[in-house]
Amino acid sequence: MPQPPSTGRIVMYRLSEEDTRAITHQRAQSGVSGNFVEAGQQYPAVVVRVWPGSPDDACNLRVLLDGQDPPLWATSRHSGDKPGTWSWPERV
Repeated sequence: MPQPPSTGRIVMYRLSEEDTRAITHQRAQSGVSGNFVEAGQQYPAVVVRVWPGSPDDACNLRVLLDGQDPPLWATSRHSGDKPGTWSWPERV
C-alpha cells in the first residue's frame, strides 16, 4: 500500500486543462511571464492540507511553476496518473 500524503511533503502534480487556462489568464492579468504550460506537464507541489479518510488521498497543494508565477493553488486533488492528480516523485 502506498504511503499516505502528509502536510509539508513534496509530490508531483500533473497540470489539467483548467489549470493551464488559469495560469495563462493570471499571467495576462498580472504581466508575469513563465515557461509554456500544457495539460499533463508535471511540477513539484507542497502538500498543505490532507483530507483524512478521503478516497484517493485528496489534499490541497501549492504547485511550483517554472517561471515568475506565484504557486498555483490546487485544491482537493487526488492521487493518480492523469492530469489534475498528484503522485509521489520517482526514486532515483
